Amino acid sequence: MPGRIPLLKPAAKLAVSVLLLWLTPLLLFYFFVDDFHFWTGLALFFTKAAFVTIGGSYTVIPYVAQVAVLKLHWLTRLQMMDGFALAETTPGPLIIVVAIVGLLAACNHFHGSLWMGTLGMLATTFYTFLPCFFFVFAGAPLVERTQNKPTVEGVLGLITSVVVGAILNLTLFLGKTVVFPAGVVGLKQLDAISLALALLSLFLVQRFKLKIIPLILLGIGSGSIRYFLGL
Repeated sequence: MPGRIPLLKPAAKLAVSVLLLWLTPLLLFYFFVDDFHFWTGLALFFTKAAFVTIGGSYTVIPYVAQVAVLKLHWLTRLQMMDGFALAETTPGPLIIVVAIVGLLAACNHFHGSLWMGTLGMLATTFYTFLPCFFFVFAGAPLVERTQNKPTVEGVLGLITSVVVGAILNLTLFLGKTVVFPAGVVGLKQLDAISLALALLSLFLVQRFKLKIIPLILLGIGSGSIRYFLGL
């Protein structure tokens, strides 16, 4: 149809540019940083996470958390919880959790080196967001063509359902770590104080419509008290 914006050629040029950008840090890692195998694994993992997860941070985080903790053993469940909690206290997007995962992964792998941790954080951020920019620039010409299309609307509705399931999965993964910090589900391992605080938070949100900022401050306050009292 006359007047249509060409798609294939610009997308191919963009793909080549993104590929060159993707390879550049790996070349620097190969020549200037130890343990190239770790860095290639980190780059591939977070690139894959960006490509295969759709629906925002609540679909990325469960995948990243489970693979990084349970499969790759880059960090512990409690460290993942700390990263998630830190991200919740900031005004930025929740996706910054992946930067914290990269920081802790590299820091743990290189025996507590903060320099390597910082490099891991930067590499993780780069490899997570590079595919996102590719999708934005490559898909922008398609936005107008997909408006009012029943097929596209059906797919988006399906994605919404998947996101709800992913949020539930994330809730269970993180909630288990909060209530059973030892990683073992059992009555003796139950953290009754954490469970009580979680139920209290839920009650305040449901009954009194407590806003997110007071809820965060309440969590910080109760956590600080527990820390200083050794509970």
